[in-house]
Amino acid sequence: MECEDRKWRLVAFLSKSLNKIKRNYKIHDKKMLVIIRGLENWKHLLEGAKFKFEVWIDHKNLEYFIKA
Repeated sequence: MECEDRKWRLVAFLSKSLNKIKRNYKIHDKKMLVIIRGLENWKHLLEGAKFKFEVWIDHKNLEYFIKA
C-alpha cells in the first residue's frame, strides 16, 4: 500500500511450508502456487473490493500469466 510519504508498505503476509511433493516443484510452479494460495487466502477481502489490486512478481516466466 502506498502511504502519504509515497513509500510502499507491506499490508499482509502469508507463510506456509511446502509438503515433500511440492518441494520438488519447478520454481515457476512454486511461484504460481504462491499466487494462487494468496488469492485463495484473501479471497474474502478481494471480492467486491472498492479498489483494484495488483499481483507483483519478479519471475519473468509468469509475466504472461499476470497480464492474461
